[in-house]
Amino acid sequence: MSRPATRVLALLEVLQDRGLVPADELAGRLGVDARAVRRYVAALRELDIPVESVRGRYGGYRLARGYRLPPLMLAGDEAVAVAVALATAGERTGAGDPTPADRAFVKLDRLLPEALRDRVTALLAATSVAAGPPPPDPERALTLAAAVRARHAVRIEHAGRVRDVDPYGLVVHAGRWYLVGHDHLRDAVRMFRLDRIAGAAGLPRRFAPPEGFDPVAHVLHALTLGAWTHRAEVWLDTDLASARARLPATFGELRPCPEGGVLLVSGAEDLPAMARILTGLPWPFTVRTPPALTAALAAHVETLTAALARSTS
Repeated sequence: MSRPATRVLALLEVLQDRGLVPADELAGRLGVDARAVRRYVAALRELDIPVESVRGRYGGYRLARGYRLPPLMLAGDEAVAVAVALATAGERTGAGDPTPADRAFVKLDRLLPEALRDRVTALLAATSVAAGPPPPDPERALTLAAAVRARHAVRIEHAGRVRDVDPYGLVVHAGRWYLVGHDHLRDAVRMFRLDRIAGAAGLPRRFAPPEGFDPVAHVLHALTLGAWTHRAEVWLDTDLASARARLPATFGELRPCPEGGVLLVSGAEDLPAMARILTGLPWPFTVRTPPALTAALAAHVETLTAALARSTS
């Protein structure tokens, strides 16, 4: 959930609990200025939530007398699907302004039963989502997210084996959901695909995640380097910003070189395919390793040379 949506929810919570609240007090509680409070009030009114303005020395904002939000009856998997879709939908249209998806999420959040609302909020707080579908098993995802938030270990059944895991976070990448955490069976940080987890249950034991640990970076690193047969290092004659703009994060790690240029460290299963990608880059480059990638580049150049000869003959 974006920060504007969170503040709209907080504003609605205060108004429903307190009645008439001065504008400066709302601004202080939300950590914004008076103009932002007016924008959030406008967002609530667009949702047909009647927020009244009271002028004068003792004025402020309040909900219309007698107004209460009706309950919304959604099953757990339906609520998760809608919440994840809204949390990943749309682009921001203006700095600090709630998007249509934000406003829809405010409505959903306030209408859910309290127990389900808390679990969905925990799921979104525990999950790093670039874009993707709802989790394959919503109930399991809710259980894991609650463990991430509470910092409680979980026992999962993955690939036919039972493992105790300290869950650090959930990550959605390329249409798949991953649990990232310390696997006590292997005594290492591992990632597990949710669609391969057959069961999950919380354990009473608590844990503290490593300081500064980034579940997204771990998943991207594992998918880039950890699962491939070949490790490739290629020097690129460009700057770091240009390389990042051209190459997706999943293609490899980009490191600035002291002597200039950028070192691409990547994993590859299909070296001829990687050779084709490299020859499409707009900069000079040098393959440092493996020698097999250099051979794949030479073979690709021969193919291009033969095609050029046929085209000009």
